[in-house]
Amino acid sequence: MLHRLQKKWKVSGWQLVLVLGTFALGGSLCGFITRELLRQFTIENDFIFGTLYFLCLTILWPFSVLLISIPLGQYRFFSNYLKRIRNRLGMSIKQDKGQTIVTVAIFASGSGSNARKIMERFQKHPLIKVGLLVSNKPGAGALHHAADFGISTLIIEKEQFFRGDAYLPELEAAGIDYIILAGFLWKIPSALVTAYPHRMINIHPALLPKYGGKGMYGKFVHKAVIAAGDKESGITIHFVDEQYDHGATIFQAKCPVHETDTPDSLAERIHQLEHAHFASVIEKVITEAVGQ
Repeated sequence: MLHRLQKKWKVSGWQLVLVLGTFALGGSLCGFITRELLRQFTIENDFIFGTLYFLCLTILWPFSVLLISIPLGQYRFFSNYLKRIRNRLGMSIKQDKGQTIVTVAIFASGSGSNARKIMERFQKHPLIKVGLLVSNKPGAGALHHAADFGISTLIIEKEQFFRGDAYLPELEAAGIDYIILAGFLWKIPSALVTAYPHRMINIHPALLPKYGGKGMYGKFVHKAVIAAGDKESGITIHFVDEQYDHGATIFQAKCPVHETDTPDSLAERIHQLEHAHFASVIEKVITEAVGQ
């Protein structure tokens, strides 16, 4: 069990001892403070006492653990740990001068035309901002769009992305609440899917579940649609899970496929749909999620 925890938290054996000690001491401190607080009141009803005791523990535990983590040198670990808990509960929302702000990261591998439309949409948005552009290609055009808008960038490599920490510490440091895949060609590792449940959105240039899966991107999709003789194609905006193009559908838009279409001409029509709908659907998903 200890070995599994060490692997899950990516800590050394000695740090694991300190982390577990922080949990234990933080829990004890939380229980002590809660008992002392409730002793100030005369509560004879066991149900009311138990309810208040539980609420106090829930509220005070994060503060107690963070307090204990400071002398034990584990503050960074526990601040990230608590943030991951908030992420999984859908509570990773910050306050900026009284206004709720949701920070998104855009993942892009190519020219970044969709990424730019998203940046334009949220440049002065009162609720949503683009905080990071992530790319697996140092020469991707999307990086230039980020520079135009003064958005920070992150270049990632396969080893750390797939077999390391999936760049979760960097995303957490940037305060990322949602991930938007805008032409990102790598499969998303399970660590990211787990950290951002229903907070990672992708756009696919076809009407899923048709023409999805490994290798189905860009012109490969349009060639398959034309070869099949389909009369219509379109876009699918969906949540991301651990399978290619498989997560729950959020939105679809359609366009006709003409007999004279080539992959290039169909791609142009699909791009028009992407630019018309992707940013607005992202906005709708986020604003509904935070109740704005």
